[in-house]
Amino acid sequence: MRKDVYERMRYFVLEKIKPNYSAVARQYDVDPRTVKAAYLKAQSDKTSVVRKRRSRRSKLDGYQDIIEDKYAAGCSARSIYDFIVEKGFNGKYTIVKDYCRRFRKAQTKKATIRVEHTIGLSAQVDWKEQVTMTDRNGVSHTFSIFLYVLPYSKFKFLKLTLDQKQDTLFKCLFEAFKATGGIPKEIWFDNMSTVVDHKLSDFHHHRFNERFLSFSHDAGFHPIACRP
Repeated sequence: MRKDVYERMRYFVLEKIKPNYSAVARQYDVDPRTVKAAYLKAQSDKTSVVRKRRSRRSKLDGYQDIIEDKYAAGCSARSIYDFIVEKGFNGKYTIVKDYCRRFRKAQTKKATIRVEHTIGLSAQVDWKEQVTMTDRNGVSHTFSIFLYVLPYSKFKFLKLTLDQKQDTLFKCLFEAFKATGGIPKEIWFDNMSTVVDHKLSDFHHHRFNERFLSFSHDAGFHPIACRP
């Protein structure tokens, strides 16, 4: 079974999204039955992990969902602890703090394993923000660096910019396409305001900026937003 197809199906399972087998099959150039088999395996793997996790009793039983939702919303471990104590939790603060740390690491791992190393499939885009350097005369200059990476070849395209406006992003992407000789099927973006409409998005669901979506459709790539 192809790893990239399995990981994509694993992402769908984790996000509780029912995939379109035919659409995914066209994207990865495989048979729809292969996609379905990968999806069923990802479901089975998740179920076995959940059962193993729930086989051991913990003082956090019944509070995990509350902790994860509030931590994802930006609450501190201490505020979450105080909240669940009011709900009847009788464990120690260190248990909650350790659970939040494990949850954060799990979310980070999910965000970093999504892009698969399949030739021609994907690229990653990020800004290295607010870089400040001082010239020989002691004058400071602040700028940003546009970074475009092809995971399969590890090829990197970088461009120094004086702003992070949407038009600048489009120009940098166009130059990256020219430098790499093509456009990948999908591009992963950091949670930048020129790409994601933050007012209409939350931790689990991203809404792309309409102008950016039009650009991606015209260019012919599928945008994917990384979790913050």
